[in-house]
Amino acid sequence: MMSTFLLLHGGGGVLTMAGFADLLRERTHARVLLPTHPGFGGTPRNDAVRDVRDLAMMYVGMLEELDLADVTVIGNSFGGWVAAELALRHSPRVSDVVIVDGIGIEVEDQPLTDVSGLSIADIQKLSWHDPSKAPAAGGTGPSPDVQALIGYTGPTMSDPTLLHRLAAIDIPVRVVWGESDRIAGPDYGKAFAAAIPSATYTLLPRTGHLPQLETPEELLSALLGADD
Repeated sequence: MMSTFLLLHGGGGVLTMAGFADLLRERTHARVLLPTHPGFGGTPRNDAVRDVRDLAMMYVGMLEELDLADVTVIGNSFGGWVAAELALRHSPRVSDVVIVDGIGIEVEDQPLTDVSGLSIADIQKLSWHDPSKAPAAGGTGPSPDVQALIGYTGPTMSDPTLLHRLAAIDIPVRVVWGESDRIAGPDYGKAFAAAIPSATYTLLPRTGHLPQLETPEELLSALLGADD
């Protein structure tokens, strides 16, 4: 059976994952699913999907409906949080999870940057190792739908129970982080990985919060175990 990847985007929307989805499909010849979370990109919010746990259950149901197996879930930022919750659902459809610069946990002395009042340009400065390479604000690049994001996460963009619940994950997890992430720093990423018994941690140089946009080849190598 063809392997399948489920890509879960962050607050910047599905466009932040689209190019990487194409790259992954080209290199692996696998099936790559790239859904838009309800409420993002102008899509209607589903009344039955109120929070991150509900969203994870929605994707469990989607995998069941599509009758997929051996699915690798890759989530960036908010999508990383959803991926972690998906792993905690213990679905037999999911074989492993990759959390890329995820959010959602609360780590003492490592607060997330509050993006709710920031402009897109300011968010990009925090999200890129080299902000000069970021797409022009208001263009086709990431434009965080903050209202949709906060609707799922709450104003703190975190769940105080998540860090401790991660110990129940029983499938392989790779935590991949950009060393220049100024939304959620590398030590935050280390805490994410340390809380998951099966997790490995990989730090990507010259990379910010969006490795799939800034250093996609390096991210792909980290995911597939390819040589640099």
